[in-house]
Amino acid sequence: HQDLLLFLSSLLDLFVRAFKLGKILPSPFEMKLGPEGPSREPDVIFLTSSRLDRLTEERLIGPADLVVEIVSDDSVTRDRVDKFDEYEAAGISEYWLIDPRPNRQRVQFFQLDERGQYQSVALDSNGAYHSKILPGFWLKANWLWAEALPSPLWALSQIVGKDRVLEAVARLNRQDSVS
Repeated sequence: HQDLLLFLSSLLDLFVRAFKLGKILPSPFEMKLGPEGPSREPDVIFLTSSRLDRLTEERLIGPADLVVEIVSDDSVTRDRVDKFDEYEAAGISEYWLIDPRPNRQRVQFFQLDERGQYQSVALDSNGAYHSKILPGFWLKANWLWAEALPSPLWALSQIVGKDRVLEAVARLNRQDSVS
């Protein structure tokens, strides 16, 4: 669970920072779904740049744009039923549900449709999921089940190409040296 969380949050953070798309927040970080709604601490939260004003030191006020939950034995119903319904009702654009438990390994990707209901999105012919909220981002499901998870930097180079990774690293390095 922790290795998978570290891989996904690192890969997503590299992609989001490289292309200035927003912010990745790994758990534990509170997301208050609405004024009267519940609070949750998803495994990974993505917030687009246009919504960063809803972020405080303590929590995210309102729904994220993408949420990733990694299923564990004690969270099956909570992740598959309770959170699914809450995230859909709150308008979270994408919900990734990853179950790494032995003999149950599966991943499900959901995107909101025009009626505000989650639709399951199938993997492409190469076994990859293509995100709608993160343009250009895709994830191969078999990476999640590898005996040794790939390096997030290697995975990023597969997604965007080595040249674009080098350009992004150089750009981030310049930004860091200016601040």
